[in-house]
Amino acid sequence: MPQVGDTSRVKSIEWIDEELLLLDQTQLPVDVVVEKQETIEQVWDSIKQLKVRGAPAIGVAGAYGLVVGMRGDTGLDREKFLEKLQERADYLDSARPTAVNLSWALKRVVAKAKQSAAGTGTELLQVVHEEAIEIHHEDEQLCKRIGENGVDLIKPGFGVLTHCNAGRLATSEYGTATAPMYLAHERGVAFRVYSDESRPLLQGSRLTSWELQEAGVDVTVITDNMAAHIMSQGLIDMVIVGTDRVAANGDVANKIGTMGVAILAKHFGIPFYVASPFSTIDLDTQTGADITIEERGDDEVTHFGLRRTAPEGIKVRNPAFDVTPNELVTGIITDRGMVQAPYSENLKDIFYAKA
Repeated sequence: MPQVGDTSRVKSIEWIDEELLLLDQTQLPVDVVVEKQETIEQVWDSIKQLKVRGAPAIGVAGAYGLVVGMRGDTGLDREKFLEKLQERADYLDSARPTAVNLSWALKRVVAKAKQSAAGTGTELLQVVHEEAIEIHHEDEQLCKRIGENGVDLIKPGFGVLTHCNAGRLATSEYGTATAPMYLAHERGVAFRVYSDESRPLLQGSRLTSWELQEAGVDVTVITDNMAAHIMSQGLIDMVIVGTDRVAANGDVANKIGTMGVAILAKHFGIPFYVASPFSTIDLDTQTGADITIEERGDDEVTHFGLRRTAPEGIKVRNPAFDVTPNELVTGIITDRGMVQAPYSENLKDIFYAKA
């Protein structure tokens, strides 16, 4: 059953007493509702419906989703269990195609099970369980290291613009784009965040502003079409956004509207940084042109909340992401250090570096 809890340290994902708990982010900022995930179909739906969202978070949720989905199959022999595990990993991966962390986490869990010496379904489920917990723990650590590698970029008095939500609601802890902000705030640096509203689902106003305000960070919400004006007034000193996939050449896929922000930043001479754990770097995708861009339903565009804002029967496009070309990216802040051009070479060095 849904639960309403304390907002002070609410987390997007929790694994408590062998149960997967997901914060329903579609109900923020009005209601804080945590749902226990009973079936793999519920996990798929939670990912698809954006109850849990953000590339790192859906990777963790997917890994735990396999635990939830395989609990009833411990009686299978090794071969049948692994076959079913692959089938259910493919099913979860179909929930959202753009963010690489989901497929990365699912492939990692399946590979770990296949490489193990476990001979029974019960033993294999334990392997899956342990790997999901490890992925969750790693995500918490990765985000903090991103913060440590980016915190010195934020100087006293800075205005920092971010787009969509790459905060702790999109990860296990700290966030990616917000990690340097949280650490700077903890260290007493005085700065202001401008959070783009992020149409059509308003993740910037509903989620980013909510979590930063809860943490005591000075945050101001603006609509997406205000960014150019705010930049022209000299109020923005840097941009930090997250990413759902980094191609091998340094092109980055992120929430729709990110490319526009990057173009504006270039025009106004403002550094544009992307925060990314190494697991979001996809060296198998050569350029941004090779990234599958998720198209979502018409209602997200034709309605504002429950109110229709476009004519019945109007044609709609609703790409959830766009791709920012690498030449607009000042640097990619990873858990393994800052990556700058030439990205094709330096991303490989970071990706294959020892953690």
